[in-house]
Amino acid sequence: MTHPRPAPSTADLPDWLVGELRSDHAGETGAVMIYRGILAFARDPAIRDFAQRHGATEQGHLDLLEGLLPRNRHSRLLPIWRVAGWLTGALPALAGNRAIYATIDAVETFVDHHYQAQIDRLDAERILPEIRALLAQCQEEEVEHRDEAREAADGPPGALLRAWAWLVGSGSAAAVHAARRI
Repeated sequence: MTHPRPAPSTADLPDWLVGELRSDHAGETGAVMIYRGILAFARDPAIRDFAQRHGATEQGHLDLLEGLLPRNRHSRLLPIWRVAGWLTGALPALAGNRAIYATIDAVETFVDHHYQAQIDRLDAERILPEIRALLAQCQEEEVEHRDEAREAADGPPGALLRAWAWLVGSGSAAAVHAARRI
């Protein structure tokens, strides 16, 4: 995994972008915990491999964002995001593989759109190509996670999993809204 190295300090960044990076950091924190929650209960070797590989990628994203966003700019709600992430992985792991894949599909679909909105704004303002490249690389890897989950799910989810996926997507949106500010 090769990532561009962003140069600017947060003092040089627009306020809107600092809020977005705070939400990205919080989201990647939650993503790491989702995979830890899956690993706490999943016994299927294929699922464990899936969670270990993707968890390592998410940890790489988190490390990049921690290098960009000083600790004093992190969300003060990180303890909540850690617990929520772990539960978002653990609960579907108790329900089975299809629930895990539906969860990852829902999360990564949200993350794809979230990163794209930031990329679009950076493009529109024609600023910070290093950060744009970092976000695009993270987005590409998140889309790979989503696509792998969709393929492994072996068919569309039923009504209960669709409801769970809606809840996961809505929760992700609410978490981003809060993390931008707190």
